[in-house]
Amino acid sequence: MDLHDKVAVVTGASRGLGRAFAAALLQAGARVFGLARSADDLKAIHQALGERFTPVACDVTKQKRTDAAFARVVEEAGRCDVLINNAGLGRFGDVDALAVDDWHVQVETNLNGLFYCTRAAVPLMKAQHKNEGFGGHIVNVASVAGLVGNAGMGAYNATKFGVRGLSEAWMKELRPHGIKVTCLYPGSVATHFFEVAETTMNPHAMRPEDVAATVLHALQTPNDYLISEIVLRPMTPRA
Repeated sequence: MDLHDKVAVVTGASRGLGRAFAAALLQAGARVFGLARSADDLKAIHQALGERFTPVACDVTKQKRTDAAFARVVEEAGRCDVLINNAGLGRFGDVDALAVDDWHVQVETNLNGLFYCTRAAVPLMKAQHKNEGFGGHIVNVASVAGLVGNAGMGAYNATKFGVRGLSEAWMKELRPHGIKVTCLYPGSVATHFFEVAETTMNPHAMRPEDVAATVLHALQTPNDYLISEIVLRPMTPRA
């Protein structure tokens, strides 16, 4: 896809990978609607990235707010060519120690939020396919924790395995409608994720801008060419 003048929606856009995705898309000529809960963080990013970045304060765990955010995208841009479902978080703990609230917030963010956003974007992309011959591209950010289970990470594993399953199902479901679905499985990335998860980061973690460059490559492939899964890891593993 030629991203020049295309419209992209990035969730979790206020920091880390989301900000890197937004910056890469803008550099490629796209207009970006960045969704995140913090209006103040989004305002700062808007000032840094420029007028083609539109901040949209939205908690993706709330369906009505997500629908309202996509209604704004339609009102202001009339289309959605790219959706990057990046919003997510991890809370770690053994099964008998993890707080129930920590279970729920991961399911609500990592799975429900991804579902709400995709459900809102797909009708737009289907209409684009009908009218233009190509619908769009959805990128779901999972994790290597969606490929291998880890002790003390069961809840996070469950949600990221869920992202993997949804991505594979949607890839098969949406291909006939000209909509690509790519699932991304990153290892450690130098973001605030580890602070939220209250765990230590791999000192050799990948840079967000390098992960964003890989996603940009997948988005810019020809419309008849699909990269359905991407696994990324730091070259040097955690000791």
